[in-house]
Amino acid sequence: MGWYSLIPAMLAIALALWKREVILALVAALLSAEVLLAQGNPAAGAAGLLDRLLATLADAGNARILMFSLLMGALLKLLRDSGGVDGFVNRLSRAGLTKTPRQAGLLASSLGLLIFIESNLSVLTAGIVSQKLFDRFRMSRVRLAYLIDATCAPGRVTIPLNAWGAFILGLIGVYNLPNPTETLLLAIPLNFYAMLTLGLVFFTAISGKTFGPLAQVEKQLPEPAVEALSQGKGKARFMVIPLVVLVFGIVAFMALTGQGSLLKGSGSTSVLWATCLALLVLYGLLRGHGVFRHQELIKRSFAGMSELLPLVTTVLLAMSLGAAMKALGTGEFVAGLVGPALPKILICPFIFLAAATMSFTTGTSWGTFAIMMPLAMPLGISVGLPPPLVLSAVLGGGVFGDHCSPISDTTIVAALASGCDLLDHTRTQLPYALTAAGGAFVFYLVAGLMV
Repeated sequence: MGWYSLIPAMLAIALALWKREVILALVAALLSAEVLLAQGNPAAGAAGLLDRLLATLADAGNARILMFSLLMGALLKLLRDSGGVDGFVNRLSRAGLTKTPRQAGLLASSLGLLIFIESNLSVLTAGIVSQKLFDRFRMSRVRLAYLIDATCAPGRVTIPLNAWGAFILGLIGVYNLPNPTETLLLAIPLNFYAMLTLGLVFFTAISGKTFGPLAQVEKQLPEPAVEALSQGKGKARFMVIPLVVLVFGIVAFMALTGQGSLLKGSGSTSVLWATCLALLVLYGLLRGHGVFRHQELIKRSFAGMSELLPLVTTVLLAMSLGAAMKALGTGEFVAGLVGPALPKILICPFIFLAAATMSFTTGTSWGTFAIMMPLAMPLGISVGLPPPLVLSAVLGGGVFGDHCSPISDTTIVAALASGCDLLDHTRTQLPYALTAAGGAFVFYLVAGLMV
């Protein structure tokens, strides 16, 4: 549908920024997409919207992600109410690891990067651990959201020992490359967007300097919003043990579902099973120590799930919108803006730009990879560009949207894990993402001159 295929994405972003209501924006965008698919028939479009939501729920992978999100709400609630988070933060403080704002920022950034197995796990763990520390040192929650979000997708794509790596290898394995794994590894240092983003993250964490809307938020942070660390008797084990079970459970289940190979495992299945196991372990710990009775645990678990219902609804709508936009051909249209008539020096910069635009408007990196790879790799190879450089342009552009789009699931989860508003997080993070994207574009121009 050409330019018309961009209407749903533009409508979602415009309404979200105007009304500051993400669910309304996603519903309106999804309805517009279905009306376009129904040749302008509003009644058929409304029916198509419901059918699209049902089809999204019917997909096993999507259902696992949504169920994981609900169960994670229960886990987060029990971790907080048990005093486990306070106990862990106090333990870090007594050990001298969180005495300064710099240490708190480095802790959040390092956790976000080191837990490279699964994106949501990385964001949630870093956010849960760091909230109280950021409050203590009067650093804003939107700064925390930026640090953990910016080490999520950029970190996963630079340490591809996860489902990301398996997916990318599957995509590039059809191009008769001498060694697809070597191509992927050589693309890592050429992924200028991811490298610049991680550099900005650690510069912010170490220097404490912020700019743009983020700096304005921190200047206006009211004193009452700053909370002291709790001195309660919460035990660190109530947080540490379930999270250790969660991390190692994901690794074990990735190997199990991949028949011994982590790269071939199912990420959504592994995360769901590991979350269930962590919840069972936490239940046993709290019952065994007499912290809560059975009925109280059930009540608090459902309360935690209810807290995440808006998030789950947002993810469901975002998934459905992505499917509708795929049917509209939005990705193919954006990718088609990069044609074979471009000079060789401009091919990688514009592949990056097209992938970044596509991922921002659709909120998905994997969808961008799947659409852009069959277009970019043959084009780059045909004009003699190094495959790792072309691959890095696709990956960097795809990560841009996953990192900062307001309809990306990792952006949504980062805001949730940090305890801040989604649109505040998007607004304050975007200048950092655009700075890294501008730098990456220039680096791809320079790389084009050198090949």
